[in-house]
Amino acid sequence: MIPLLSKFQPRWRSLPFRPPPAGATVAPKVRLSTAPPEPVIPSKKPIKVELVGGKRYAWCSCGHSRKQPFCDGSHKTRAQGMTPLRFVPEKDSTVWLCGCKHTSSPPYCDGTHKQDFIVSAPLHEHAD
Repeated sequence: MIPLLSKFQPRWRSLPFRPPPAGATVAPKVRLSTAPPEPVIPSKKPIKVELVGGKRYAWCSCGHSRKQPFCDGSHKTRAQGMTPLRFVPEKDSTVWLCGCKHTSSPPYCDGTHKQDFIVSAPLHEHAD
């Protein structure tokens, strides 16, 4: 055994709390959570889009994008921890993409917007 480790005894220290001096800049409060971020609801209806086969798309999964149903990068500042769903359709098609962001088959609508928790939820409005 190493002699220093055998003599080690944990000690708790008590430090007094001192509020910051008047006029000092204080960092904003940070929201800590182990729960994954929840998307906001930008629309309670699916969005009809024409997709081009082989083209890359990024479906907004957070609901903050101003280019619904596609991502505009808003998640980087408004919904950190969320990322868009990137997909490439095999062929040209007309599809209904989820607008409520709670589908179980993203990015496609599965009718979840008809459930009570979506119907009764407030729509997200962008702050200008």
